[in-house]
Amino acid sequence: MEEQEKAHLADPGLLAAWLAARSIARGLAPPVPDHGGWRVDTGLPGEIRRRVFAGPVTGISALAASIHGPHIFIKMCGAGQQLLGLLPPRWQLCPGGFFMRHAGSLQAPDLPAGYRLEVTTSQAITTARILTGGGGIAASGHAVEYAGVFVFDRIVTEAAHRRRGLGRVLIAALGSRRRSDSARRVLVATEDGAKLYASLGWQIESPYSTATIA
Repeated sequence: MEEQEKAHLADPGLLAAWLAARSIARGLAPPVPDHGGWRVDTGLPGEIRRRVFAGPVTGISALAASIHGPHIFIKMCGAGQQLLGLLPPRWQLCPGGFFMRHAGSLQAPDLPAGYRLEVTTSQAITTARILTGGGGIAASGHAVEYAGVFVFDRIVTEAAHRRRGLGRVLIAALGSRRRSDSARRVLVATEDGAKLYASLGWQIESPYSTATIA
């Protein structure tokens, strides 16, 4: 591997563990090593599969050249333009995100009045939901502990309930279910979500870029 590639790699072991735990959280088959990264078969209407890489490895270009249809996503730890430079012209960037980790303590804020919190764990997946007084879902999220990581996934606050601290409550509630103190907390955030996580002490491990064929 060239020195330039090494300089931009995220921790491949951490990324692989996150990807495996995320697959559990979403009921997907385990990731499969391929082209210097991993293949995840998602089988969704808008996403047949995704290919995930810890950095700009040479296998990305060969893989991208072999793909000609939509609904397959290449995701890489690194800047969007760096990823785009490895791809044929038919590929386009999607909105980016950030691969993040948290090494400190997670403070549990008070739940605002008018809401109630439910946390359950079933088959390795912890689900937290914040409900309104009428039983509607105001916010929800999931977590899985696996292979030395504790992964937060699909942390969502509904638009009508944002800016009330519900995301902070969810993160703390899910984090309280971590069994091993050595399990590293990781997640991938959108650009907007990263601002919330940064305010909670999360640190950016790497930009997380995505491309597909429209």
